[in-house]
Amino acid sequence: MSINSQYSFWGSLSPLGGLTGAGLLIMASARLSWAITVAGSLLWVFGLSAFSYAFFVSVGKDKFFPAKGRKSVYTCLSAFFGTIYLFMFWLLCPFAAFETFLLLLLVPLFCACSGIVEKIQLQSQKINADYFEHVSDTVSQAVSLAVLLIAFAIIREPLAYGTLSIPGSSHGMITIINFRQTDFFPIRIFASSAGALFVLGYIICLYQYGKDRINPGEDK
Repeated sequence: MSINSQYSFWGSLSPLGGLTGAGLLIMASARLSWAITVAGSLLWVFGLSAFSYAFFVSVGKDKFFPAKGRKSVYTCLSAFFGTIYLFMFWLLCPFAAFETFLLLLLVPLFCACSGIVEKIQLQSQKINADYFEHVSDTVSQAVSLAVLLIAFAIIREPLAYGTLSIPGSSHGMITIINFRQTDFFPIRIFASSAGALFVLGYIICLYQYGKDRINPGEDK
């Protein structure tokens, strides 16, 4: 199986297919405000890192950008743009930045595993290599994970806390919806990682079923 097919939307190494961002998904989906913040970081870091890396490779070629060590360079680019996003978000909302500090530090690590380095390295063997065609594939991974993260948070936060929140205010988040609490809701177990795994397991089952129906025989 080619690398391009593995990293496609339904591929086994995509954020949805392989759930490479499962750890980030569990930690950041406890609050919708956290999910929105991390989703913005995913789009920012993945997009700028992929575009910058493709630009440097196309301009520098092997003379200034040798094949050995490209993974480390891409990791440094991801960390650089992740730091810029964290700094700008801290200027806008310091308490929200403190709440998601660890989560935002993890985003560049997931970006470093996006697979664009391997795809561009294979592409460089061609005479007329077009590196920028892989940028959209990398950004689509970030979009997939960001959408899944926000959707998961919309389901999980009302079940766990009976609220929906967005980043902002001096408290770090603004409650936009406060559901009426009953004897059954909220279910506090969904606020923990164990409860998140219950919900995530159900979503994985639905996803694997849909993947097998839409793209059967991928793992064969």
